[in-house]
Amino acid sequence: MDERAVVTCFLRNDGEILLLRRSDAVGSYRGRWGGVAGHVRTDDGRERGVETAARAEIAEETGLAEAVSSVRSGEPFPVEDGERRWLVHPFLFDCESRTVEPNEETADHEWVHPPEILRRATVPRLWTSYDRVRPRIATLRDDRAHGSAWLSLRALETLRDEAALAVEGRTDGREAGERDGDTWPSLAALARRLRDARPSMAVVENRINRVLLAASDDGTAGAVERAARGAIEQSVGADREAARLAAESLPDRVATLSRSGTVERALRTADPEAVLVAESRPGGEGVGVAESLSAVTDAALTTDAALPFELDEWDAGAVVVGADRVLPDGRVVNKVGTCGAALAAAEAGIDCLVVAASDKVAATDAYDLEPRDPGELYDGDAELGVANPTFDVTPADAVTAVVTEQGRLSTAEVAAVAAAHREWAAWDG
Repeated sequence: MDERAVVTCFLRNDGEILLLRRSDAVGSYRGRWGGVAGHVRTDDGRERGVETAARAEIAEETGLAEAVSSVRSGEPFPVEDGERRWLVHPFLFDCESRTVEPNEETADHEWVHPPEILRRATVPRLWTSYDRVRPRIATLRDDRAHGSAWLSLRALETLRDEAALAVEGRTDGREAGERDGDTWPSLAALARRLRDARPSMAVVENRINRVLLAASDDGTAGAVERAARGAIEQSVGADREAARLAAESLPDRVATLSRSGTVERALRTADPEAVLVAESRPGGEGVGVAESLSAVTDAALTTDAALPFELDEWDAGAVVVGADRVLPDGRVVNKVGTCGAALAAAEAGIDCLVVAASDKVAATDAYDLEPRDPGELYDGDAELGVANPTFDVTPADAVTAVVTEQGRLSTAEVAAVAAAHREWAAWDG
């Protein structure tokens, strides 16, 4: 049987993916819903790499080639259909835009929550393709490149998808230990594992707690799925509003560090004349942020150690950072280097603004600095103690304001939000 390699690409925006309904102009599966798809081999017989093929199909079928960034590829798998055999290569891309320019192969398109795949007439094994690239607990546990708001959406997506599988009575692709027994205990166990995957990130805990509390009266998989969908939409709105309000406060010259999607959105909205970015070791995610911002403004890169000196030399008007956790007393847990940057801002007489959705306010004053491998810092033979934390803690009095979707929060207002978040954990006894 002839086997043909094909790609299936899912474009994700704000927790939803793009589905395309195939038109009468295609040779197979007319009227069925699918992702962006196409043959790896071109019509004239040329072979090309699978990611090259994926990006080419995105350009041809959606016009979104410049708006996507690769997230992951999945293990290829065969699909047999009569005398045809396809080797499907799944891909997931994050997409900055929803403006689709379909070609003649598409009769209709929609941005939908991925469980819609389970409820529509689709090309064969479309869920299998999505399952091989969808977020899992490991996505949260292992990711060191993205901010906590981005990871909280992945946590909500994981919970939503597992609940939808339970609603539909599906066990394929579900994680071991999350498919047996009563549905509510299984989903509650998954929620706890998601919270525990990144204990330093209050926003993951709070958003998962909100979903389970909302669904606890019904105690059904359907209630969890509905609550997770609503939480995704609310979370996206809160992050955007926090960025919008912060943008109104930003001066023409700004300094930042690490990677925060909310901060980057605020910077793009404010459109300052220049942005100074610290490289943000360990991990160096500030380098990618500087590269991205260089497309829209005058961006400069410096070392973490040089940032306090460069604030004055560079004439920065403010330091703006994200947060992984805002403690009830106003202290801020964020990527290591934030404390030094905030203290330097105070010394320079400029604002230090923390930009974050209010969901990042922690219910308690506990925190985890997530120590990294000591070998990253020192692998010699001397008997040395090594401190290599991922995060540090910035004193409340070094922060000018915590800017959220609710506006600027005072220390007392932060404490009130923390009290509300403690109530969200009531579902867990």
